[in-house]
Amino acid sequence: MNFEYTERSLGLQQKLRDFIEVHVQPVEKEVEAFHSNPENYWKRWPGLEKLKQKAKDAGLWNLFLPKTYGDLSPGLTNLEYAPLAEQMGRMIWASEIFNCSAPDTGNMEVLAKYGTPAQQEKWLKPLLNGEIRSAFLMTEPEVASSDATNIETAIFADGDDYVINGRKWWSSGAMDPNCKIAIVMGKTDFEAPRHSQQSMILVPMDTPGLKVLRPLSVFGYNDSPEGHAEVLLSNVRVPKENLLLGEGRGFEIAQGRLGPGRIHHCMRLIGMAQRSLEIMAKRTLERKPFGRTLDTYSSVRQDIAKSACEIEQTRLLVLSAADKMDKVGNKEARDLIAMIKIIAPSMALDIIDKAIQVLGGKGVSGDTPLAHFYAAGRTLRLADGPDEVHMSQLGKSVIKKYTQS
Repeated sequence: MNFEYTERSLGLQQKLRDFIEVHVQPVEKEVEAFHSNPENYWKRWPGLEKLKQKAKDAGLWNLFLPKTYGDLSPGLTNLEYAPLAEQMGRMIWASEIFNCSAPDTGNMEVLAKYGTPAQQEKWLKPLLNGEIRSAFLMTEPEVASSDATNIETAIFADGDDYVINGRKWWSSGAMDPNCKIAIVMGKTDFEAPRHSQQSMILVPMDTPGLKVLRPLSVFGYNDSPEGHAEVLLSNVRVPKENLLLGEGRGFEIAQGRLGPGRIHHCMRLIGMAQRSLEIMAKRTLERKPFGRTLDTYSSVRQDIAKSACEIEQTRLLVLSAADKMDKVGNKEARDLIAMIKIIAPSMALDIIDKAIQVLGGKGVSGDTPLAHFYAAGRTLRLADGPDEVHMSQLGKSVIKKYTQS
């Protein structure tokens, strides 16, 4: 295994670091203050579009997409992109500046891989240009959505259209005023084999019958402006050409969509953990309880040492998964993808928690990113499949590996 970064990746890493230092870090507090003001909920920070244009002009645009689209994406491998996702993860809101934020990344991958030329022209192109945002509607409040085959939203053919009825929640991106399109997962055939019942379909957000019922907060954070919404679909009618790939192919699309996204999430978590470690280390020289600075306490040194080890272990595991995805594809890399999705959120939460403890009251306040990091990290033990699902799948695979005759 050779995890040496390519010259292209190294160049982009340096360019990204410089861009964030010059253009993003100076406005971090301003952006956070804007979105914490109730008057600005579900509004976009006025300086965002200018920053996005600067990123595009700098060639730091659509770095996530492993396919070249003219000058709109460099076509990086997962291994080349991984350290870039880590850098973006150091600020929860930074990824959008580079058009690399969820759920748009996954939706763009779906459209790039499975969309028709007409679908790509209408929706992928403006997403790649950063002109619009999107939502992904899969999870439902009435069923255990960790098993995607439970999804009950109905997608029935009616003449030249499909009619959709269902209720979704945790529909990330749906609150954004610039969200124009949703990918909706539902069932086109309730009697088909279990993994052939589901389909995915494109639904413009202004379609009659689609109603955003309410935003959902995460540990008190509303993640404005994109948010997470509960959405009602009541006799929503869209043309049949909005279906992705074909009837009964929804589960297949979901599996293809979530693999790269898990790499992105895990590397962003490493970015959060790395920044938390740096905040913790600096704090040890700033406080002197009982006449000694914190860096002189053995327990604090041990926490910092363990944290550094755990970050590097997780980083190497994620790079291994990215490398295998590049070489043999998502399906063959599924065990490693499961491993990182199990390990990365818990690792990040542990380190963020240690940092909060070292900072004391400041750690749970809004004066540092630690509290928001903790909320995001805890959520990612559920998002894109809860720990238990990944452990069940991985355990089954390991048992099979060692018991096959």
